Formats: sequence, structure tokens, C-alpha cells
Amino acid sequence: MSRRTPAIVGATLVAISIALGACAAGAGDTPQPASTGAAAYPVTVGDVTLEHRPARIVSLSPSTTEMLFAIGAGAQVAAVDDNSNYPAEAPRSQLSGFQPNAEAIAAKNPDLVVLTTDANKVVDQLAKFKIPAYVASAAVTLDDTYRQIDELGRLTGHGTEATDLVGRMRRDIDKLIKDLPARSVKPTYYYELDPTLYTATSRTFVGSLFTMAGLQNVADPADPGGAKGGYLQLSVEMLVQADPDLVFLADAKCCKQSAETVAARPGWSGITAVKAGRIVALDDDVASRWGPRVVDLLRAIVEAVAKVPA
Repeated sequence: MSRRTPAIVGATLVAISIALGACAAGAGDTPQPASTGAAAYPVTVGDVTLEHRPARIVSLSPSTTEMLFAIGAGAQVAAVDDNSNYPAEAPRSQLSGFQPNAEAIAAKNPDLVVLTTDANKVVDQLAKFKIPAYVASAAVTLDDTYRQIDELGRLTGHGTEATDLVGRMRRDIDKLIKDLPARSVKPTYYYELDPTLYTATSRTFVGSLFTMAGLQNVADPADPGGAKGGYLQLSVEMLVQADPDLVFLADAKCCKQSAETVAARPGWSGITAVKAGRIVALDDDVASRWGPRVVDLLRAIVEAVAKVPA
């Protein structure tokens, strides 16, 4: 998911939080699966039924693109959206996941389209082309991520690989949480989506990861009932008063924010995280997606927490 303006932040992370290489394969270039596997077809997942193993998949979300490649279905991916920049070999195209165009998608000759939102009622439009579409809505919990990986595994003929991936993710995450130091008081943190102080509360997918790491979100009091959808803008005064122990920047790449730029902001010099040098620049892309790399995000959070005195 891209995050370049507050409006895009909210729309991306909430509706789909979060929080969509190489050139796209041509219409006549049919990728071959990495392995034939033993999956039996037809396969049904939700409303989607595939009679045969898909050989030309179009992925319109960075998160699902990462899932597909992580389960070994990369060779079946014919094209990905303009924001899918990982892995590098993903066949990036001009297709949009935010404003999907059925005709442009159909021109790629897909036998499966994977997307995160039914914008423009594209699912019905694709149905007119007899193209099945699997909608992997934005994850709210880690279980959503695990379920989507499993379902993509079944649809693509990589069920075993998907099961193995979920197992590894669960084990890695369990170990990260187990190794956290015991604390009587939770450290506090501020999570920045852009320099205008847009942030996410604990009610969001990314916020849930910080909760798992034993942290308290300073933005939670500003949206106690969740009426703002977990995404809101703080004031400098509120942030200074909250005095977070840690600051996490999810705008390091998009907006060139760093420990230096944050420390130089008016009124920020007295914040504990600034004084203690606990400003953590995250990878924007990893921080805004809910695919396999959530393990990397949680690891970065846990490593930062370990530096806060217990």
C-alpha cells in the first residue's frame, strides 16, 4: 500500500491500514508454474471456484503479491499493480489497485485476479469477462493474514507451501513475543504515518502488532470508541504532553523523515523518545502491508522495545 497523503493513508489502511521490478508479462507470455504439485481441481474458496490451476494471475495489491511469491506461486503471476514493488522480480505494470479497470486487467488474459477491494465494482465487471476474482480485504488481525495465505495456497495449487509459511510465521512471532522482557509498566509509543502527525491506534492491524510487543499507544485516548476508524491526526501539544518513550516512523522513505528531522521539529526536544534517541525509522512498505513480512515489522518493533529500560 502506498502512503503519500493523509487521504491515501486512511483510505488504504482502513478500507482495504494499510499501511499496492520487472515489466509485466505480455498477453501472450504465459508463465509456467514452478511445480505441478498434487492439488486437485476444481477448488472453491468462498465465492471463487477454479476448474484448473491458474497459470496467469494478476495481483492488484502489494500484500497479496508478497503472499503469492512467498508460497511459491510467483511463476504463475502474469502482472501486478503499480505499487507492488516486492519482490523485485514481480512483473510490475501500470494496473491500479485503487482504481481497477476491468478492460485493462482483462488485456493481461488472467485466469485469476487477486485484489483487496471491489472498487469500481470490478468483480462484477470481471465476471462479464468470465474472469474469477478473489478479494483479500485488508487484514484486521494476524489471523486474517494467515487465512488469506491459506486460501491463496489452495487457489494456486500451493496449499502445502502456504501451510508451511503460516507455520513458520506463527513460530517466529511466538518466539519474538516470548523473548520480550517482563515489565510492570508498558512503554508508550507514537506511530507516525506522515509528518502532519497522522497516526494509527491500537484498533488497527499495525496497532495490534505494537500491542503484541507490550506497548501502549499514545493515540488511543484520542479515539477511545474507534469512531475515527483508528486513523487520526494528533496535535503537537497532545503529543508533547503524552511524552512517548518510543517514536516509530512509517514515513522514512515517502517523506524523508528520520531521527534528525524529528529531533529538529519545534517543540519536540523535550519528548522522552527524542531525548533518549529512541526514534525508529521503519520500512514504509513493510509497515503498511499485512503479508509475510509482518514478521520483519514485529521484529523491528521488538528490537526497539528491548532498548527501553525495564
